Amino acid sequence: MSNFVHLHIHSEFSLLDGANRIKDLPVRAKELGMDAIAITDHGAMYGAIDFYKACKKEGVKPIIGCEVYVAPRSRFDKEPNVDNRYYHLILLAKNQQGYQNLSKLVSIGFVDGYYYKPRIDLEVLEKYHEGLICLSACLAGAVNQALLNGENEKAQEIALWHKRVFGEDYYIEIQNNGLEQQVLANQKLIALSKKLEIPLVATNDAHYLTKEDAYNHEVLLCIQTGKRMSDVDRMRFETDELYVKSPEEMAEYFKAFPEAIENTVKIAQKCNVEFEFGHTILPNYDVPPEFSTHYDYFKKLCEDGIKKRYGQNPSQEILDRAEYELGVIQKMGYVDYFLIVWDFIHYAKTNKIPVGPRAWFTVQALLLPMPLKLQILTQSNMDFFLKDF
Repeated sequence: MSNFVHLHIHSEFSLLDGANRIKDLPVRAKELGMDAIAITDHGAMYGAIDFYKACKKEGVKPIIGCEVYVAPRSRFDKEPNVDNRYYHLILLAKNQQGYQNLSKLVSIGFVDGYYYKPRIDLEVLEKYHEGLICLSACLAGAVNQALLNGENEKAQEIALWHKRVFGEDYYIEIQNNGLEQQVLANQKLIALSKKLEIPLVATNDAHYLTKEDAYNHEVLLCIQTGKRMSDVDRMRFETDELYVKSPEEMAEYFKAFPEAIENTVKIAQKCNVEFEFGHTILPNYDVPPEFSTHYDYFKKLCEDGIKKRYGQNPSQEILDRAEYELGVIQKMGYVDYFLIVWDFIHYAKTNKIPVGPRAWFTVQALLLPMPLKLQILTQSNMDFFLKDF
């Protein structure tokens, strides 16, 4: 593995903030001699799969992460002018459990904690921390903010809480981004690291690919904030250093702290999330004990549905059509899928919950692969299939 790995990167899925195209990131990493790179978009994981595939295509190790937003109080607190503030935190998945926990945290951020941003809190972070590596994040991180505000004891408390939860997988993050505040923060972060015996890690919070892309990123921020480039009060980063730097650039800046560079490699080696594609994963549907196979039960439901719609003696044309359709579904391995959909629609109708055709077609659009989807959606006599649809 290379002697430095970027662990704090924003792609185009950090909407109107990250200017890195996912397809370009592993290519650039490879050009710079790095054989691993992370994705840590703001509050979301929309780009994780595309990023994984792009990295694998280039022979670069993908590290799946997220820069989450942390509510200063509870994720349920949404008081104006109080809870619209939040902290940043970098989380990286070490393994499959870590990926699942990271996905869970991000989902909770949107479902429970959304207030200006999808926020989590310390309660759920502690609950779903297994398999995750935690970095203290940028200047917007809780530790950084406390140090910059002169609240040294508070910064220690925050760092020690994360050390207790994540153990050896918690790191103090120092950056090389050309900001004056960052220079001051780095000095205090390094001192805190020594005092609390928490390892350092070097990152660059890369929002664009090369230094020359800084202007384009400023335009992107203007679009996000509804400003013009000519506006004096527009949001800006006041630096052109937030790009994907080479290992040599990072090592030169942090030459007094080589362990911060070395730790990027150690972290990358710990992160080994793998995705498997081409397999449909469905929960097992428990059929009544009198049926030996799922197909037998499915066929019985269909036969009941045919009798309900076409009487006790349906025409041979209908029987032939049913046999053909059942054969297609069995061959494609979607018997359990149809049983699952039948189950929740049957439950809804049994409990007088309104169900329209949209439910069926929505499921098709979301779950079925295109060949089977087209085959089913173009068939006009599908209504005899599942008796409660």
